[in-house]
Amino acid sequence: MAQTAVLIVDDEPQIRRAVRHAIERDVSRVFEAATGREAIDLMAAQRPDVVVLDLGLPDLDGVSVCREIRGWSDAAIIVLSARHSDREKVELLELGADDYVTKPFSPDELRARIRVQLRARGTRGGTPPNEIRVDDVVVDLVKRSAARGGERVHLTPTEWDLLRALVMHRGRTMTHTQLYSAVWKQSFGDPQHHLRVHVANLRRKLERDTLHPRVIITEPGVGYRFADEGE
Repeated sequence: MAQTAVLIVDDEPQIRRAVRHAIERDVSRVFEAATGREAIDLMAAQRPDVVVLDLGLPDLDGVSVCREIRGWSDAAIIVLSARHSDREKVELLELGADDYVTKPFSPDELRARIRVQLRARGTRGGTPPNEIRVDDVVVDLVKRSAARGGERVHLTPTEWDLLRALVMHRGRTMTHTQLYSAVWKQSFGDPQHHLRVHVANLRRKLERDTLHPRVIITEPGVGYRFADEGE
């Protein structure tokens, strides 16, 4: 198993224990911090691959910790918080967080989200695979093509640009604004309206069941995520 490390940042010992218990089978090392400053120090000293970050810390706001970490580290940041505000989720994702899980959380879901980030991190700094496979969908980034069940799917240029943006950040939630900027290269207009139409078209072409999508996942009020292989 590749050497991997996770830092858990939460001021509640029982939460840290629950997260540790959920993930310790999948990682080599687990570190814990109860404050924001302790977390930043551990980040610098231990360089973990993934940070599970609570927002309600006793010294620094979790948003500030996220901003600080992202300023000099490419570790995946998964926010774990009881705050449910879509605005706050969007703010954190646009600051550089990779995912957001709300409390109370399912240990199995959190474990899966961490494994997604560890797999994605395995390609950072190297050459990402040309073909991305999820369910029966295959996306070839070099050939600029997509297929479902072995049959090639025709995509418009805009649909391809949207799919490529999602695939390049697979496993990570992209906000409406991030996707809109990546595809349309502009900051005006209605991102949610544009995306709703084009995501619906993509799903009709790629999903087995558009009512229960398994490839392009909606994060309500926030954005979309391309599922990781095996998710």
